Amino acid sequence: MFVWDKADLNDEQVEAVNESGNVFLAACPGSGKTRTLIYRIAKQLSELKSEKHRVVAITYTHRAADEIHERIERLGIDTSQLWIGTIHSFCLEWILRPYAGFHDRLKLGFRVTNSHETEAVLEGLIAQRYRNLSIFDCGYFVTSAGYHLSCSDTAKFSSLHLLLGEYWALLERNRQIDFELILFYAYQLVSTVPVISRLLGSIFTAVLVDEYQDTREIQYVILASILRESKGGATAFIVGDPNQAIFGSLGGYAISPAEFSQMSGLTFRQMRLSCNYRSSKKIIGYFEDFSSPVVKVEAVGKEKDYPSIISYNRQVRKDALQAELVRLIRLTVEDKQISPSQICVIAPWWTHLASVARQLMTAMPEYSFDGPGMAPFARDPDNFWFKLSRILLTTPSPSLFIRRRRWAGEVIEALQSAGISLGEIGHRELLKICNGVSCFEQDGLAYLKLAFAQVSGALGFDYTQNASLQEHHDAFFGSAQRRIARLISEGSAAISDISMFRKVFSERSGITVSSIHGVKGAEFDTVIAYGLLDGMVPHFTDSDQEGSARKLLYVICSRARKNLYLISEAGRAKGRNGVYLASPILANRQFSYDQ
Repeated sequence: MFVWDKADLNDEQVEAVNESGNVFLAACPGSGKTRTLIYRIAKQLSELKSEKHRVVAITYTHRAADEIHERIERLGIDTSQLWIGTIHSFCLEWILRPYAGFHDRLKLGFRVTNSHETEAVLEGLIAQRYRNLSIFDCGYFVTSAGYHLSCSDTAKFSSLHLLLGEYWALLERNRQIDFELILFYAYQLVSTVPVISRLLGSIFTAVLVDEYQDTREIQYVILASILRESKGGATAFIVGDPNQAIFGSLGGYAISPAEFSQMSGLTFRQMRLSCNYRSSKKIIGYFEDFSSPVVKVEAVGKEKDYPSIISYNRQVRKDALQAELVRLIRLTVEDKQISPSQICVIAPWWTHLASVARQLMTAMPEYSFDGPGMAPFARDPDNFWFKLSRILLTTPSPSLFIRRRRWAGEVIEALQSAGISLGEIGHRELLKICNGVSCFEQDGLAYLKLAFAQVSGALGFDYTQNASLQEHHDAFFGSAQRRIARLISEGSAAISDISMFRKVFSERSGITVSSIHGVKGAEFDTVIAYGLLDGMVPHFTDSDQEGSARKLLYVICSRARKNLYLISEAGRAKGRNGVYLASPILANRQFSYDQ
């Protein structure tokens, strides 16, 4: 039985971890939600009575899954019976791949396209027949009833339906599926082949869902089907913060316990985590007023009495924004003695961040900058060569050994799935081969091509003779080349250097630049947010302007531990005939800001 020191958890966390039944846990920012989830998983793993049973944890990102997995292993818990990952990975591994034979669209085999491949296909169709559309119009998400267009311009719907029809037909001819079709086909399988849910329900003793407020209807339905068919054999632990439900445009929403209870047939106990270990009292007092309904959050962390600065600037003009950001960064580092790695610059849209990030790099060459949108290749954990790149682009060190050993296991499993046997080669041998790669190329893509070839040769297989590995190879390099070309066109000239490739998997070391959606789950000593304008926070197409604005501001402000600088710059052009105005939620807020 897993036990922990009394100081590890507070009373709210202990009660949630020890609850024997099903839990809906509403956790405020900085409340130790992840720690509580980790201890709950560890406890449930220690209680397993059969080697056939599994504990399943669904996370919003692969990075979150990696972090949770490693922290459980550091507790000394055997994770061989834990499956943890995103809902897309779950559907692929547990539903689509083992049961593809039951689906006409999948039974002859399939490959998952990444986002850059999808963009390339859509851009090709647009160039041929749909000049009235742009790639930004083509977003869609699936539900159990079909699909919904993300585009706000209803005049384009007719063209979009035709374009998507051609797009899906092209995918089908090429035996490909995109991320949305992963969910849709998984839903179809569990709906039409009930034995799938029954089998999975007999294997899983616990299903845990992190960040449930970002989960979508079709995802709830898939998980509820499995839980319902478990006949009480599996417990559910659903955790998140309804006030941070900012992915509504993608179909995400915070389901009510009553609604999920009706879906799954389970009865839930509603619980809360209300102690914030992250921020000062002043920061908490500021962001909790954006919650709806307002929830009381208690400051209990070591920074609770920090004399925070909270400022709001509506006077700085857009053409002086760069200078103001530079001033605030220097003030934070030089006067406040805060590390650059503990600073985050946030804006609503990546289009604004890209240009500002370039300007900051030029104006402050002594600092480095990190950001998801600045990576030279996309995270595609289902691609074999992405799996291998994680090992090749990280340095062997004791702190990374657990992570790299797990990655090695995933590479070996992927090769076995592709029909390649490695004989006696195990995790350590594979790591030794990767560590021994000798390549002095400074171009990132050239480096990886040579490194991949060396590893393949050392393992004794020719990927060009394996259709699956060749497809993955073409997809990895094709999408990376397109991504690098776009970033270079935006001014990131050094993005192709091997050092930028290594930064994808390194610990954050520079100033983070991120969109509001990209910064969820992170925390920093100082947060600087700009673009807080009406029509940007939220996007002007959002049907719930006030509610969504509150949630976005709640997420921004709750990332900060010590200091918070908010900017609604003046003079940002809005089309041809106007400018954006300050967000009404901020403009009308009565607060004694610092100068």
